[in-house]
Amino acid sequence: MKYYDKLKVIIGASQTNQKGWISTDKPYLDVLKQEDWKNLFGGREINSIVAEHVWEHLTYEQGVIAAKNCFCYLEKGGRLRIAVPDGNHPNPHYISWIKPGGFGDGAEDHKVLYTVDMITGLLKNAGFNTVDVIEYFDESGNFHQSDWKLEHGFINRSKDNDPRNWHGNNVYSSLIVDGIK
Repeated sequence: MKYYDKLKVIIGASQTNQKGWISTDKPYLDVLKQEDWKNLFGGREINSIVAEHVWEHLTYEQGVIAAKNCFCYLEKGGRLRIAVPDGNHPNPHYISWIKPGGFGDGAEDHKVLYTVDMITGLLKNAGFNTVDVIEYFDESGNFHQSDWKLEHGFINRSKDNDPRNWHGNNVYSSLIVDGIK
């Protein structure tokens, strides 16, 4: 990546890679620690940050801190794309799989089951005035999806990209939002 390229960062990446993106994970970037951000990025502003299934592993209060840290390092007009399990998904099996303490992979460490109102409120609390809601179930169990650009971050666990949905049924999707600085 050239220094003058737009800086795009995946947080909580684990084994995830996207061309043109910097993949980060603990111990190199703890999203809660301002000094980790400073050590990794210095004074550079970030164009896009993507976090797929990271925020549910934080308490709500930690989620606000992490979003504030992202906000500080984003350039004006930059995006924080967050994907989390959707607490309004109408399938009870999905909910039992992903809820805090659920039986799905990683759910034993889930701290929050977000709804669109909760995650939007969290981002606004962190300073984001504009929140684009990309993919979610409403409180009545109806699915909503907006057009979204991959250049702002690929989300594997989405309606269109998750292989569990190959029959056309929305078996596994995420609540996906963009906080825009």
